[in-house]
Order: sequence, then structure tokens, then C-alpha cells
Amino acid sequence: MSESRLGLTEALDLVRTGDLWLFRGRTAADRMIQTSTNSPVNHVGMAIVIDDLPPLLWHAELGRTLPDVWSGGRQRGVQLHDLRAAVETWGQRYGQRAWLRQLSPALGTDREDAALRTVARLDGTPFPSTAQLAGRWLRGRFPRPRRSATPGALETAFCAEVVAVTYEAMGLLPSGKAPNWYDPGRFWSGDALALRDGFTLGDEIAVDLTVSASS
Repeated sequence: MSESRLGLTEALDLVRTGDLWLFRGRTAADRMIQTSTNSPVNHVGMAIVIDDLPPLLWHAELGRTLPDVWSGGRQRGVQLHDLRAAVETWGQRYGQRAWLRQLSPALGTDREDAALRTVARLDGTPFPSTAQLAGRWLRGRFPRPRRSATPGALETAFCAEVVAVTYEAMGLLPSGKAPNWYDPGRFWSGDALALRDGFTLGDEIAVDLTVSASS
């Protein structure tokens, strides 16, 4: 079966709060993340689309290429970026393939407000080191009591943890699992992630950046 595909402008016209953006690259660092987390992808972020603002991407990364919309500065770690600029950066500068997974049904304002409260708590949280990343993924494979139920308690945050904590704050994921149980692959369709309250994630739609300027 052929893969669904959209240009970036088309994808931005469709995107809503809670939709996922997944990325897969081929550099040594990308392969390291894919291998250390046993994932088909190395990065995941969540769209935030509020009122008249341009679509935004809520994620965590090592770079500080783009200004953070929440703080106004450039920082490493947990960031809120203009979605178009972020996807173009990950695709063109970092050489990543991109996919969109749409959340259904659309979120209400109460869940969007919960997402923004999570942004206020987590924005600027540092990205873990390579050693921390591999270690916390391994620890996340073994069930143990959650150390804190407070989403803002993370000292460092990997991209999948940011999405998981935000989804949990919005009531889309059940509570109880530690953030490090999640890796980017948990949000790929092959993992069949179960959401609450009748919400579902659609199949991956490939986003073709070669037609990103189309209208």
C-alpha cells in the first residue's frame, strides 16, 4: 500500500493541537538515538495550534537554531518553535524525514489550556546527556513506582518524555507510567499506543518538504 503524502503547507493547513510530528534521520547521532531507544524514529514533537498564532511545535532538542516562542530567546532543551521553521530545519538542515500523525477528535479548550500550562512548567528544561539518555531508557523498560506525579518535576527531558507528560496532562494518556517509559517509537503507529476517552492517532502521513512552498 502506498504511503500517504502531503506537502508541508498542506500539512500546516490541517494540523491541530495534539497532532504528532515524527522524524527519522541517518546521521550517527540519529542512529544512536534510534538504537539506544529501540525506535524506528529518533525525534517526536507535538503541535500546538492556538487562536491566531501560527502552528507551533512543542519538543526537546540539543540545538538552539531557532528562537523559543515562549521565552523569546535561543536555548537548548525543551522548546516551543514555529512549526514550519522547525520542520524545515529538521528536514533541510538536519536531513530528517518527517511524518504527521493526526489526533482525533479535535481537542477542547480545557485540554489545550492543560497543554499551555505544561509549556509554562517545562519550557527550558535541559536535554539529557547521551549517557543519561541511554540509561534512563533502560531504566524505563523495568516497571517501578513513579517517583513524582508532578509533570514539571523533570530535571532533564528527552523529546518523547515531553510529549508523554503533555499528553498525560491533557488526559490523553493514563497516569502511572514514568516519563522515561516513553521513547519516540512509542508514538509510531506500530506500537499501538492506547489513548484515553476515545481519542485515537491516525497513521503516519509523510510530509514532503520539496513542495513545502506550494499553496
